[in-house]
Amino acid sequence: MTTPLESWEPLAPALSVRQVLTLERVLAGEPEVVAGASQLDRPVRWVHVAEAADVGVMLSGGEMVLTTGVLLAGDPDKQAEYVRSLHRAEAAAVVLGLGRAFPAAPDAMRRVAERCGLPMVVLHRPFPFAELTEEVQSRLVRRKFAAVSLSEAVRTELTALITSGAPLQRLLDEVARHSACPVVVTNLAHRVLATAGERPAVDDVLRDWERIARQAGGGEGDGWIRAELSGRGEQWGRIVLCGYRGDTAAGRLLADRAAEALVLHRMLGGPSGSWEEQSAQSLLTDLVSGVVPARQLLPRARAAGLPVNRRTFVPLVVRDREPEQLDRVLRLLGLPGIAAELADGATAVLLSLARDQDAEALTAHFAARLRSTSGPVVAAAAPRTAWDDVPAGLREAQHVADAVADSSAALDLPAVVHLKDVHLRGLVRLLRDDPHVQSFAERELDGLLGGRDAEVVALLAVLRTYLATGRNKSRTAQLHHVSRPALYRRLEAIQARLGVDLDDFEQAASVHIALLAHDAQQG
Repeated sequence: MTTPLESWEPLAPALSVRQVLTLERVLAGEPEVVAGASQLDRPVRWVHVAEAADVGVMLSGGEMVLTTGVLLAGDPDKQAEYVRSLHRAEAAAVVLGLGRAFPAAPDAMRRVAERCGLPMVVLHRPFPFAELTEEVQSRLVRRKFAAVSLSEAVRTELTALITSGAPLQRLLDEVARHSACPVVVTNLAHRVLATAGERPAVDDVLRDWERIARQAGGGEGDGWIRAELSGRGEQWGRIVLCGYRGDTAAGRLLADRAAEALVLHRMLGGPSGSWEEQSAQSLLTDLVSGVVPARQLLPRARAAGLPVNRRTFVPLVVRDREPEQLDRVLRLLGLPGIAAELADGATAVLLSLARDQDAEALTAHFAARLRSTSGPVVAAAAPRTAWDDVPAGLREAQHVADAVADSSAALDLPAVVHLKDVHLRGLVRLLRDDPHVQSFAERELDGLLGGRDAEVVALLAVLRTYLATGRNKSRTAQLHHVSRPALYRRLEAIQARLGVDLDDFEQAASVHIALLAHDAQQG
């Protein structure tokens, strides 16, 4: 029966030569290390009793070889060759039981073992090899069984999460919990798509991710265990356990099970680019919210492939465009940046430009390419040269985008809209949640807000256009497809309901501000 995952902890590393020598049964033989003391942390894969001089041909690597040396006595050349054959076979260690054949460690074996770096241990008291073999083999078998059981338990749990519709992050959180180390998912270019684990540990890994990832290569040194992510004959990424401290074989099994689950999740979860989009969305959302300090997000940005050293950052917000559309334009223009949907149809774009590039010209070029395909207005904040200022810039761009949303004056705005371009509308947007502003709007527009019939809705639309066009009656009549006399009648009805004279500048301005505040409050 599979043990519940809650009880699992990473399996300790495989038994080493050093650990074998501390076993109670071995200590009874009074072991002494006479050569290769610096290599005692070698893992022991198996224990093998062998007396033959050509024992090396029987080994496959990682064995601790036990011998009395009875067939080697009196022949230093055979003794030396015996040790060399063990070294060639990559044995973990050789243990020589002292007795009739060798009352002390033979110099020929000891010198060659030291030169080869092969741990050589002698037992000063008679010791039944069968007991050591039984003890070590049983421990190794139990470990293998535990690793396989853990692997199957992880597979079962991850599959259950996938079938229940769990998001990618939930799967990775489980993998990180059971591996007790940071988990990173990357594409083939080493760009980080997702992470899991304790935040400080993850940040340490991501701080210089590209160098670390390339340096680690395909090896598993220092607990870096990776598994390839591929499907339909195409490899598209990898999952890495970073600094796994358990048994390497168990870590490989865990990584393989995680990779299987991620491939299945991706196949069932939508388009191939969704993980890249989720990564960008998580980063930009955290930047905008300000919940996580920008400096703490710097490793994630760098690991996601965004250049961050000595750069100029241009925060943008575009409405009614999907992130993948904006990504295509960025790639087409060769502009480094990321794009992700925030909320309410707004997509944030963060450009990362070299300091000697013209940020204004490149932003205008980006906006022009969008508009060439019937693109929307691009809201932009002033460029930032400090990463810590990026969150405020993104919020400023979002504010500008909100200010021009659903504006009848949007057609007259430039392709790239800045805070200075939204004037009064931008100020009112900033103050829309102030109770005094809300009360002012209700009071000024009371005559038109009391009902929701078709007539009131039509009058509000006329008032909105009339004020947005600078009280231009001809333009207002044209936009609403009515005659001038019909427009005059509607304006008279509006003035009567509100009790104001729209020809008076101050009264018209007051109504205009109230209407902007009302629209902003309505979202």
